[in-house]
Amino acid sequence: MLNLNLKFVDEFYDDKGNLVDYKLKCPDNFNFSYDVVDEIAKAEPDKRAMLWCNPKGEEKVFTYGDLKYYSDKTANMLKAKGIGKGDMVMVILKRHYQFWFTILALHKLGAVIIPATFMLAKHDIVYRVNAADIKAVICTGEGDVAAHVDEAMPECPSLKIRIMVNGQRDGWDDFMSDMEKADDHLERVETKYDEPLIVYFSSGTTGNPKMAMHAHTYALAHMTTAKYWHNVDADSVHLTIADTGWGKAVWGKLYGEMFMESCVFVYDFDKFVANEILSILEKYKITSLCCPPTMFRFMLQEDVASYDLSALKYCTIAGEALNPDVFNNWYEQTGIKLMEGFGQTETTLLIANRVGMEPKPGSMGKPMLHYDVDIVDEDGKSVPPGVTGEIIVHTDKEVPFGLFKCYHRDEAKTNEAWHDGAYHTGDTAWKDEDGYYWYVGRTDDVIKSSGYRIGPFEIESVLTEHPAVLECAVTGVPDALRGNLVKATIVLKPGFEPSEELKKELQVYVKKETAPYKYPRIVEFVESLPKTVNGKIRRAQIRANDLK
Repeated sequence: MLNLNLKFVDEFYDDKGNLVDYKLKCPDNFNFSYDVVDEIAKAEPDKRAMLWCNPKGEEKVFTYGDLKYYSDKTANMLKAKGIGKGDMVMVILKRHYQFWFTILALHKLGAVIIPATFMLAKHDIVYRVNAADIKAVICTGEGDVAAHVDEAMPECPSLKIRIMVNGQRDGWDDFMSDMEKADDHLERVETKYDEPLIVYFSSGTTGNPKMAMHAHTYALAHMTTAKYWHNVDADSVHLTIADTGWGKAVWGKLYGEMFMESCVFVYDFDKFVANEILSILEKYKITSLCCPPTMFRFMLQEDVASYDLSALKYCTIAGEALNPDVFNNWYEQTGIKLMEGFGQTETTLLIANRVGMEPKPGSMGKPMLHYDVDIVDEDGKSVPPGVTGEIIVHTDKEVPFGLFKCYHRDEAKTNEAWHDGAYHTGDTAWKDEDGYYWYVGRTDDVIKSSGYRIGPFEIESVLTEHPAVLECAVTGVPDALRGNLVKATIVLKPGFEPSEELKKELQVYVKKETAPYKYPRIVEFVESLPKTVNGKIRRAQIRANDLK
């Protein structure tokens, strides 16, 4: 084992052996593909790097030597097609193993990868291609996304290259056949640590998605994600449940895990099915797992005790706030405490229950040590414990590794989020006397009703403790008298039926369990909640539907 991560971090411990600080180190020409993956491949070419499977029963194991080999060939294939340093490439590959060949290859070329979800329609593609001057699309042949790309082509003058994985289509090059023909020797392309690496389109509540651009230091900063939060080591088999079109994929399926020389597990599925995931955990002896609380909630609806999860040692959650009942039930079933974390598309892991900390159920934990995190009021002043404010990252002294460079081609949006020596996250929280942070909601999720500021999460936590409620989302509905009314959109557990009696029971339940003014005056029962493909509840869509 190389202990490669120690090359990039200096750690400081107290006399009791507790980590009290760390400093990240970045060489001027740092490139994750060359300096991490290829270095491991040279030292331990047969070390397992990725275990991939799909619902059809297909399985593939890729070593670090394999990843170097295939990423070199992929890079040469892309270079032959005219893709080079600085070119923008949109990659829509679900959880196909070719995503790993592609992202490593693009890093080696100094090209900029733009991961995207397979759910994009024509107008989404037109906007993204033209906004970023995308030169190439590497796309799955499954579903309709390639057809949408073709429909968008006449309106996208910059798009010159189309490459397909798992399919054939007129006008598209075949990824696997062209890659196999390519040379496996690649001369290193020089890149700098502060040059563009990856762009994510980040949607807000209004306007078109913003382009959050990260430099090569983004990959480096995720080493802390794996080491101090996911708790992986060289013997780990880690599963993060996320589609490659979303930032969470590189959080737990690439950068940090490979810094730690571990093995990433990839299940190439389209629809989350709780008992399938439990079977995967058992069959492949997954040692650590990260996914949103909602997925843990659905797994807890199954007979967890009937699965052999003895290999599973560590679990982390992110994507939405953790309800204490999920924490407690998972702990009862598995003996494992869920370690919550928080970050954004614009950052790496900002706040977390780090390795060695005792988690408080429902708390995000404490700031990661290389970020100067604070909670401030509307005037930018730090608030005392117990007071809700906005989470910010101070950048007046230095800009930490992992924070985005800018919103590409949008100076106004960049300055709106990043000003007065701080990056403003737009998320609100409060901290307790022990320094643990507690999530409240997006600044636009906070409900202002009758002079009160009400965070949705506290009400959701209460409601999900009721035996009838499977999951819920709390939002505000405009009201002429109160400003906003609190609304709960609820999915019931099997065996419970919507009724006026149940609605009143839930309202009384909330009044008893928390401050009465927070109870939902509006209750709507639904079969499912709108979510992103990685399981986050889309409260903005619920609010938008209520305004129709």
